[in-house]
This record gives sequence, structure tokens and C-alpha cells, in this order.
Amino acid sequence: MAVQDNEKLHIRLHVYDEEIEVNINRADEEYYRSAAKLITSVYNTYAQRFKGHKGDHTIALMALIHIALQYEKEKGKNDTAPYDNILKSLTAEIENALGDKT
Repeated sequence: MAVQDNEKLHIRLHVYDEEIEVNINRADEEYYRSAAKLITSVYNTYAQRFKGHKGDHTIALMALIHIALQYEKEKGKNDTAPYDNILKSLTAEIENALGDKT
């Protein structure tokens, strides 16, 4: 049990205008801190532009959509299915060619 406790870390994240306490895996601390900075930055950008015209909730949702859109675009770039299909096809062709010679 002590090993598991050493892997966990209690940190405070500053996200926009709030301090949020979270328990995380120690290995993920850098990602949590970077995520908090990204959220704050994107929220600040939308807040500067829309504060007074949109409510805080709407601004937060706009920031979330912005971040989710970036995530979805990156996820699409990392889709390996087309490459897997080409490799399977090439492997099948090689195996057929080798099979014909033996």
C-alpha cells in the first residue's frame, strides 16, 4: 500500500481564477500543470473578447470547445488505421510472392 501512496500526489492547480486541489499520479504532474495553464490561457483569451457580452459559463464552454477541437484535430493526425491497412496489404502481397516461389 505504501508504494501506491508514493505514486499519488496531492497538488493545487491554479485554473483561471480558482485554485483546484487534485490527487494525481505522480508521473502525470507535468501534464496536469500544463493542462491548467492551457485552460487558463484559452479562457483568458475568450474572456477578454466576450466578457460583458457572454456569461462566465458560456465563456468556459467556448474555451472547452476550443481545446477539444485541438485535441480532435491532433487525434485525427495520429490515426494509424490507413498505415495498418497498407502494411497488411503489402505483407499479404509479399507472403503470396514468397509462397509462389517455394
